[in-house]
Amino acid sequence: MPLALLALAIGAFGIGTTEFVVMGLLPQVSADFHVGIPTAGLLVTGYALGVLFGAPLMTAVGTRVPRKRMLMLLMGLFVAGNLMSALAPTFGLMLVGRIVTSLAHGAFFGIGSVVAADLVAPEKKAGAIATMFTGLTVANVVGVPLGTYIGQAAGWRVTFVVVAALGVVGLLGMAKLVPPLPRPEGVSLRHEVRALRNPQVVLAMAMTVLGFGGVFAAITYIAPMMTRVAGFSEGAVTWLLVLFGVGMVIGNLVGGRFADRALMPMLYTTLGGLAVVLAVFTVTAHNEVLAAVTVLLVGALGFATVPPLQKRVLDQAHGAPTLASAVNIGAFNLGNALSAWLGGMVIAAGFGYTSPDWVGAALATSALALAFCSAGLERRTTANEAAAGASSRADAALITR
Repeated sequence: MPLALLALAIGAFGIGTTEFVVMGLLPQVSADFHVGIPTAGLLVTGYALGVLFGAPLMTAVGTRVPRKRMLMLLMGLFVAGNLMSALAPTFGLMLVGRIVTSLAHGAFFGIGSVVAADLVAPEKKAGAIATMFTGLTVANVVGVPLGTYIGQAAGWRVTFVVVAALGVVGLLGMAKLVPPLPRPEGVSLRHEVRALRNPQVVLAMAMTVLGFGGVFAAITYIAPMMTRVAGFSEGAVTWLLVLFGVGMVIGNLVGGRFADRALMPMLYTTLGGLAVVLAVFTVTAHNEVLAAVTVLLVGALGFATVPPLQKRVLDQAHGAPTLASAVNIGAFNLGNALSAWLGGMVIAAGFGYTSPDWVGAALATSALALAFCSAGLERRTTANEAAAGASSRADAALITR
């Protein structure tokens, strides 16, 4: 494994910690700022929307900057945003800090995915992307539970100071381990934008929004759902997040391995399984043991979709993958924002803390339908191209006669 992949994983670890740790701290933040749980959920929605819009913006800015330098600048922005969140005197300013932090997220993973894929042979690209995202998933096993524990024991502000320190470690790791990476020759912002017009790229991003949104419809409100429905204590939320993180690690590695072999069948399996598990979660959430098992499965099935979806975007972008890759990271977070908002809406409407699970199941089912549509479109395109090629060869044969 190239050491540069380790450096990218370190940065991903810091970003993953700050993205997900707030979910376990929603009750504390809500009480501190005297806002309701659905309002506190805007910290998830705002972050996700910041990633959505920040990904193309920061990537466009970075087209004239060498990739290593851009990755380091993004980590510096990440550190600044977390310190703003830690010191915020009001909920509004904390939300601003979260949005500043999120601006680094999409471009980091977008550029990092391209770098990771370029460091290995073509048949190992999904595995390399999965290696980088391992930092994100391990954050949910180590960083998020530890951050949740620190937040519950010493205050949520301390958690964000620690996360900022993680960002400094990631910055130093990239400075040391990532080799100098010049800007790609012959690829302009115009080429990158043109790649976004590919229908297959658009379909892959739509699958990302809906599929990953299914995960976060349930997980955004895991703290109130597990404490007020399943009967867990607040302290147990930390261990439930560990289970979710373990599922993420397993799913990410399995997804990376099998996406290099059979990408679309992997998506059919994971999206279909995710839809079923989220629907079942409405029942299992009433039992502590079954709820814990379901949290593990949601993490595994949800993150098994990440390497194949990211690789599909890179494959379909045809030589101009950087912006498409970053926008797809934004699509993951659009799914987060959409599901967090819809989950908050159904809770606020009085449907209960398990109602976001139904929202998630519907989103995952929609993503599965798009996966079948994408495969069908690909088959028709391939058949048309083959027919056109055969016709051209026949015409050439007639001319030679």
